[in-house]
Amino acid sequence: METSPALGAPAAFGAAEDPAAEPTAGAAAGGILLRLGSSRYAVGMADVAEVTAVPGVTRIPGTPGWLSGVANWRGRVLPVLDLRPLLRTPTVPLATSARLVVLTRGDVVVGVLAEAVPGVHDGELSEAVAAPATVSGDAGSLVSGQLADRHGPFAVLDVAAVLALRERVDRRRHS
Repeated sequence: METSPALGAPAAFGAAEDPAAEPTAGAAAGGILLRLGSSRYAVGMADVAEVTAVPGVTRIPGTPGWLSGVANWRGRVLPVLDLRPLLRTPTVPLATSARLVVLTRGDVVVGVLAEAVPGVHDGELSEAVAAPATVSGDAGSLVSGQLADRHGPFAVLDVAAVLALRERVDRRRHS
């Protein structure tokens, strides 16, 4: 497994200089819709590298429950996140409709598990209104706002906050 030499963590999960940097100008508008439990979420199209079937994931002992483990993605070690516990969404076994949404910003690349990817949102995610006050804690820090389409409301995930979750992983080497 490729690791960051100083930290012992998968290099892909700790490599970026500034994960909060804005996507490049002229990037695609809209976003990919994800289903997590009974809720829908969106991530900006500019931050999505790929949507693929869920690969085999290797669990890493001693990591938080939302870090499902790592997978091989195009020859790289890819951290795989399950945001459902952080978003207070029931965690059920993933069906064959589950997908891995690979998010990237700068040098940071992570995979996010989704129970399904029902489609895309063609509008601007930046037009999202504030999330309801009932969204708090981890969920509140991961959601940047809310929009609606003909199927109802959906939350917009803050990709920078998702990528910043790496700061919560203990990267010290264990003896």
